[in-house]
Amino acid sequence: VQLQASGGGLVQAGGSLRLSCAASGLTFGRQTIAWFRQAPGKEREFVAARWRGGNTYYADSVKGRFTISGDNAKNTMYLLMNRLSPEDTAVYFCAASSSIILSSVRVSDAYGHWGQGTQVTVSS
Repeated sequence: VQLQASGGGLVQAGGSLRLSCAASGLTFGRQTIAWFRQAPGKEREFVAARWRGGNTYYADSVKGRFTISGDNAKNTMYLLMNRLSPEDTAVYFCAASSSIILSSVRVSDAYGHWGQGTQVTVSS
């Protein structure tokens, strides 16, 4: 199984970015997919998840600004990030799991497959 994240970059505050995560070696539509992020000196934190192709969940800090989605035909997940702020600066990681339970969607240790991370930097 491989997850390949891309789409990070440098953007001004208030701008938008769309991250992509291409998956191979798994049946994407059956997975719970998620995005986490890690800022320098901080622990990895939950950003968003889509539970087995259905309901979506977001961290309070990104709710209303970020949208997680997936394209089963392309085996690719996305994170559309709007109204970015410097506090969103971090390395963003995609993750997937076929066996996670709903109560653990926000827990990074519950995911078995991870992408390599893509840097997002938001300037003020």
